[in-house]
Amino acid sequence: MAAHPLGAFCLVLHHHLPYVRHPEHPRSLEERWLFEAITESYLPLIRAWRSLERDGIPAQVTVSLSPTLIFMLQDDLLRERYAQFFKELRELAARELQRTATRRAEHAIARFYAERLDHLWALYEQLDGDLVNEYKRLQQAGRLEVITSSATHAFLPLMMNDRASARAQIQLAAQQYEQIFGRKTSGIWLAECGFAPGIDEFLAEAQIRYFFTDAHGLLNASSAPVYGVYAPLACKGTGVAAFGRDLASSEQVWSAQTGYPGDPQYREFYRDIGFDLPLKDLEPCVPPDGVRVATGLKYHRVTGPTNDKDWYDPDAARAKAAEHARHFVKSRRQQLAHLAGMMDRMPLIVAPYDAELFGHWWFEGPDFIEFLIREAAKSPQADDEAEVRLCTPSQYLSAYPILQSSTPALSSWGEGGFAQYWCNETNEWIYRYLHTAAQQLSSLGERALKSPRLSLVEAALNQAARELILAQSSDFAFMMRAGTTVKYAVQRTEDHLAAFKQLCDGAEACLNGADPNDHFVQKRQSQWNLFPQLDFRLFCESRL
Repeated sequence: MAAHPLGAFCLVLHHHLPYVRHPEHPRSLEERWLFEAITESYLPLIRAWRSLERDGIPAQVTVSLSPTLIFMLQDDLLRERYAQFFKELRELAARELQRTATRRAEHAIARFYAERLDHLWALYEQLDGDLVNEYKRLQQAGRLEVITSSATHAFLPLMMNDRASARAQIQLAAQQYEQIFGRKTSGIWLAECGFAPGIDEFLAEAQIRYFFTDAHGLLNASSAPVYGVYAPLACKGTGVAAFGRDLASSEQVWSAQTGYPGDPQYREFYRDIGFDLPLKDLEPCVPPDGVRVATGLKYHRVTGPTNDKDWYDPDAARAKAAEHARHFVKSRRQQLAHLAGMMDRMPLIVAPYDAELFGHWWFEGPDFIEFLIREAAKSPQADDEAEVRLCTPSQYLSAYPILQSSTPALSSWGEGGFAQYWCNETNEWIYRYLHTAAQQLSSLGERALKSPRLSLVEAALNQAARELILAQSSDFAFMMRAGTTVKYAVQRTEDHLAAFKQLCDGAEACLNGADPNDHFVQKRQSQWNLFPQLDFRLFCESRL
């Protein structure tokens, strides 16, 4: 019997949240984004990686950790607040056991949540609350390939008229990664898969070997890709490799109509006791102002398109996740077998997803990922299937160092495929301020470098640079366009730009002989404390 053809599968999970840290508020609703992601996505995924490691199952998966997420995961204040958040959630789960004691179906689900939270907290304590260090360990053990993202998840295609800032976003990310992981990052997740020609020059300067684009970024490259999206291209002039997203594997997971997460057996995301129960039953998880929030305790399954929902069955949902994982791997085996007959190298399927999809939005997602990896490790059962090898981009580049030379086109994985989601009638107003601020920082920085009063303004200019990169976050433009938490997105953008102006005005006055405004600088440093080694010189045009 002839051997099965070989195919490579590259699973990429992008971990990211915007930098949210509000020491001035004892209970910030926005900080819950982080706490929910840790509880529902990051810890369950780590549990999956550990389960596969324990059983000796190969798990060559690529994960990106954005710099903003890393800073939040390692922040003492946020870790302290997360411990309190989890304590209150466990207390609520215990109260739910009492409330549902006489209701058989609900009580079984309440018991499931109580036991699950106990296990997750035990894992968190075992990790000593340091999730980043666990990812470092998994990389050192050869289980994962960890890469970075742009510093504050800036959408770089809209920054190419401000090359110093675009470069700084890459340089800061690469520097932070090396400090934490003790090695240079091999790849990068460009925010929103946003690429424009010229960005690869900054990647090459930072010694980054590869990035990802959406399918049309490769298909519309400067010369047509011989292998479509099933092998990377080398950007002309820099050699940085571009890996294209496979649309078929994406559709099976992401599609709102046909994707796996919509199956009737899976947990319904939009039904939560935080909105279903009286406020008195939700203590201690109700914010002081009485605003209702999702608790993560959800008792219903998708069931169907109406509001009439059946009770959730965790065992049935887990079985469905295993079934879907088998279907997904079988589809990839058949896809790779077909491709292998048309290529002179091993075909590669790149499947990138937001990590938060798995667990937060799709509760059973981490189970699906674990089942997928276990299934891929098995031998194919049919003649029309290929043997799947999970691999990282670095491994593929090592196997096939000679690539077709071509530069990908401007592209993103956002709606419409280009830049319109981040620049439209809802958010276009931010860019004139961002570009003006970047020009001002560059000009003022050049002047400061020539001034004998440089030491008096350096801290202010460094903090101004910090405010600028925070305002450049693509998340705020995304929120404005999506219509979610618009008020917060606008407030954060305006706050950072106002602080930037005050810092620059103070630095300019100091260069002209005034005393420095150290109090304001220290106040902003205390709240927005990411990239402590940030140097305003990165933003000076003369340093390009």
